[in-house]
Formats: sequence, structure tokens, C-alpha cells
Amino acid sequence: MKAKPTADPKHLAVRDELMRREPVFHRLEFGTKRADLADMTDPEFFEVGASGRRYGREYLLDILEKRFENPGEDVWESSDFHCLELARDTYLVTYTLLQQRQRMTRRSSIWRRTRQGWKIIYHQGTVVVAD
Repeated sequence: MKAKPTADPKHLAVRDELMRREPVFHRLEFGTKRADLADMTDPEFFEVGASGRRYGREYLLDILEKRFENPGEDVWESSDFHCLELARDTYLVTYTLLQQRQRMTRRSSIWRRTRQGWKIIYHQGTVVVAD
């Protein structure tokens, strides 16, 4: 049986705000400079990539800084967004991402709303294997 998350109607506005930020680190409108990226990440941020490797904030900022020096065209199709409140002003967002029309992953991000704006705390990508 395949589980499908439900969306609480009271979280739809938050979901819509966070949908505009995902896929995270691929939205140029939120800034491409290291300072911009640092501003949107929590100091405790870490990521578990689709490979299963764990990446810390500084490593991620180094990689993104290099990526945005020569940005290429990315084709990202996202769908099935859901939002769950984990704690006050802290939300889990899940979605499906089709990258370059080839690789499908399930994504999850934990975001915190702060006085300075949205900060991402955690991100994970898991490759979808055909049934």
C-alpha cells in the first residue's frame, strides 16, 4: 500500500510559500551569493543527499558558490507538495522531483520561519526505484 500524505488546510498558505523556495538551492530569485545562501540556511543545517552521504552547511555553501559562478540550465519538475507543521513555525515539506527528465527523487525539507525569513534546517533526497 502506498501512503499519500494529507495536507492540513490550515497549512496551505505555508505550503505555497515553501513551494516557491523548492527545489531548494535551485531558485535563483532568492540569491546566488554565498551570503544569500547562508542567510537562508540555519547554522545547524545539514543534508542527506540521494547517495546517502551527509553534507554539512559549509560544504554545501562551498559547492553552491562554485555552481553559481557558471550557472547552467537546470530542468526541474516538482509535484506532490505536502506540508506538515512539526512545531511552532517549523514545517516539513515533502515533494517529488524529476531532474533533467531522467531521475526521480522524493525530497523532504525542514524549514523554520524566523524574524529574518525562512531558514532551511534539513534537506534529504531519496532516489525512487521503479517498482
